[in-house]
Amino acid sequence: MTEAGAGRRLIGVLSVANFAIGMGAFVLIGMLVPVGDSFGISPGRTGWLMTTYALSYAVLSPLLVSATGRIGRRRILTIAMAIFALAHVASAVAPTEFTLHLTRIIAAAGAGMFTPVSASVAARLSTPQTQGKTLAWVVFGLTLAQVLGVPAGSFIAYTFGWRAAMLIVAVLALAMLPLLWRIVPRGLNFQPVSLRELGAILRNGPMMLAVTFTATFLAAVYVVYTYFAPLMENGMGYGRDGITALLLMFGVGAVLGNLMGGWMADRIGPTRTLTILCIAQIALLPLFSLLPLPGIVLALLVAVWSATGWSFLAGQQMRIIALRIQAAPVLLALNAAAIYIGAALGSAVGSGAIALGGLMALGVTGGLLGLLALGHITLSRRISG
Repeated sequence: MTEAGAGRRLIGVLSVANFAIGMGAFVLIGMLVPVGDSFGISPGRTGWLMTTYALSYAVLSPLLVSATGRIGRRRILTIAMAIFALAHVASAVAPTEFTLHLTRIIAAAGAGMFTPVSASVAARLSTPQTQGKTLAWVVFGLTLAQVLGVPAGSFIAYTFGWRAAMLIVAVLALAMLPLLWRIVPRGLNFQPVSLRELGAILRNGPMMLAVTFTATFLAAVYVVYTYFAPLMENGMGYGRDGITALLLMFGVGAVLGNLMGGWMADRIGPTRTLTILCIAQIALLPLFSLLPLPGIVLALLVAVWSATGWSFLAGQQMRIIALRIQAAPVLLALNAAAIYIGAALGSAVGSGAIALGGLMALGVTGGLLGLLALGHITLSRRISG
């Protein structure tokens, strides 16, 4: 096999592996109601399972990536996926709400090692001219999980129970182990970033301002996305089939947006791309406070909202790698952590919005956070360039 063919094969395997990661991370979105019913808790309280995962990822990811920097990338990717798989087996048999929170922490540790390391491998093996496209393909699996994983998990949870959905995630992750061990090159080592260097990056104001834009932007998205299923039940009267169909539309938009984002970032630059995407979220999110809407209008809204929400990944990764290429693995880990900080923040703010104004307050709240994200990227551009 040619070097180019081997590279494409590696990117494909990493993308499929990230599909399993993405399904495990986001599958709760489509089954908040079944999980809540199982433990006798409200959707708002069930949403804290997303917050637990997100905060655990945010704390553990940069620490684990730094601590394992001297270990070969093939070994780290395989270990991380094994941890993720076993955590989902444990989730499937969790007897209590507290136990399920613990298993989500373990799953976050595995994902927190896998995704940033896979992105750093892709960035190192790509050319500057194709870096945006390559990164977009690696995280394509995360967005494809929105197309297939989340709606499939929702359908399975409503039909066979949420524990069956967790087991399917575990099976997918276990199936990736031999592929990762065979396809990822042996001896692929990067210059490790020590915990002291991690501390230096954390104290670098302009650098952290750039990285944390991810959290601000995704907080706006997750205000609505975390509570999407109960919002559709309450605002549209949808059940299993309607929610699954809309999650499928969200997934299609996410895939298209991921590819569009890489294309945009390569052509107009990452910062312009991110600014445009903020403006789109400000315009689209408040529309979810106008439910009920005609079915076709709602489906188009969900698809466009998703496309503009998931177009940011490649451009943001390009932007932060350019800040300090030598520290790319840890910067990508911090960026991945910021993804889950955004998810946690959005979930928490959404829970507060529901408590104060009901489910219909979610859209307006998300739009206000989108305005905050626009201010964030504008300030970061002025400081960091």
